[in-house]
Amino acid sequence: MNTEIRALEPKSVWNKFADLNAVPRPSKKEERVIQFMLDFGKSLKLETFKDEVGNVIIRKPATKGYENRKIITLQSHLDMVHQKNNDTVFDFDTQGIDMYVEEDWVKAKGTTLGADNGLGVATIMALLERTDIPHPELEALFTIDEETGMTGAMGLKAGVLKGAILLNLDTEEDDEIDIGCAGGIDVTATRNYKEKLSGIGAIAFEITVKGLSGGHSGMDIHKGLGNANKIMNRLLYSASEKFRVRISEINGGSLRNAIPRESVAVVTVDKAHKDDFLKEFNSWSATIKTELKVQEPNLTIGLIETKKPKRVMGSRTQDKFLKAMYAAQNGVYAMSAAMDDLVETSNNIAKVKVANGKIHIGCLTRSSVNSAKLDLANTLKCTFELAGFSVDFSGEYPGWNPNPNSAILKVLKAQYKKVFNEEPKVVACHAGLECGILGQNYPDMDMISYGPTIKGAHSPDERVSISSVQKFWKFTLDILKNIPE
Repeated sequence: MNTEIRALEPKSVWNKFADLNAVPRPSKKEERVIQFMLDFGKSLKLETFKDEVGNVIIRKPATKGYENRKIITLQSHLDMVHQKNNDTVFDFDTQGIDMYVEEDWVKAKGTTLGADNGLGVATIMALLERTDIPHPELEALFTIDEETGMTGAMGLKAGVLKGAILLNLDTEEDDEIDIGCAGGIDVTATRNYKEKLSGIGAIAFEITVKGLSGGHSGMDIHKGLGNANKIMNRLLYSASEKFRVRISEINGGSLRNAIPRESVAVVTVDKAHKDDFLKEFNSWSATIKTELKVQEPNLTIGLIETKKPKRVMGSRTQDKFLKAMYAAQNGVYAMSAAMDDLVETSNNIAKVKVANGKIHIGCLTRSSVNSAKLDLANTLKCTFELAGFSVDFSGEYPGWNPNPNSAILKVLKAQYKKVFNEEPKVVACHAGLECGILGQNYPDMDMISYGPTIKGAHSPDERVSISSVQKFWKFTLDILKNIPE
């Protein structure tokens, strides 16, 4: 399997990536990949251990002549986002990722690829295994559960790491050096409702919104991509206002950090309104597709008659739910005043589940400014509480404050220009990197983040540039040769 991947250069990286992608590694179910990494480190006869939360640490002595250089901590996360196309048959708990090459890109067949952050992991594995690469003492930190809470980074205690410099290999543009990131907080709104019997003269329809691009809810939030939950709510609001359509079920989105690509709802409408409803629905759908034709050319909105459910949501609850969803902020909330073209604060309405008398709405709010993050979270809290929801905050993690005077930043900037004959872009990102969390217990550690070019992370369109991985590998080797004493 994945023979063509193993033939790519640099072979040591791609072979480790293929090995890693054969191991199922969903967030919060990392037992197999943790054992895989422990076995790997021990097979090399390197100091290898697991901390109390499941992070794996492997240490490798410096090569001759580099013993007096600063110790480098190389860090990547073991888990990956599991997303697949609706028509893809795949079990993430048991199957390895099926990869293929298309021009300069490595992709997966109908699923996420796991290049985020598997190529960082694979690169560190290659450095640990190779014996012909000059480097200072290396300390590999493989964290768990980055994608659904960063609990690995949060659980790493002070005093475990020895490194003076941390290289986080989780940035997704190969011409960027990242020195800051956004923090985040989960905002979850829930409420119960009394179900009512479907009307005697009612018929039922299944509404589907699919074909959206999806993507990373931080890195892609500024692109104006369609959010399946907001599109579905817009349709339901219009249908409820004009035809008293009643909601039985909604299932939209999945992961908190992925822009939702699909939503499915079952509704009822009075049979007497069927023809008018179908006509209006087609008009609303055409309007939405026209609005999003540039960003979302593959968007489809479907409507088919289906078996009538026994029960639906009460009209008062439905009215409050739809209005709260319409009012809730989704997408970019504020741009940074400190850095050009950087999103400061945003929200992703990631999950909407309605069934059996329960409503669950899950959001991920991000900001590089902690007070702004909490301000937007409170805005959402008030919006949903006015509609009778209970709102909980959880999973809060800090941002990473940029340090433009970082010593390792100076090294990377100088070596990038020397190797590639151009200036790198020094940036902060709107994604959540583990550097901010790790910096709480290691405040004196000098941190930087960089990586190969990855597009479509957190979606089945995820792909990584082959030539970019070659560039990334070359840059990494050069960095390790130039670490100061």
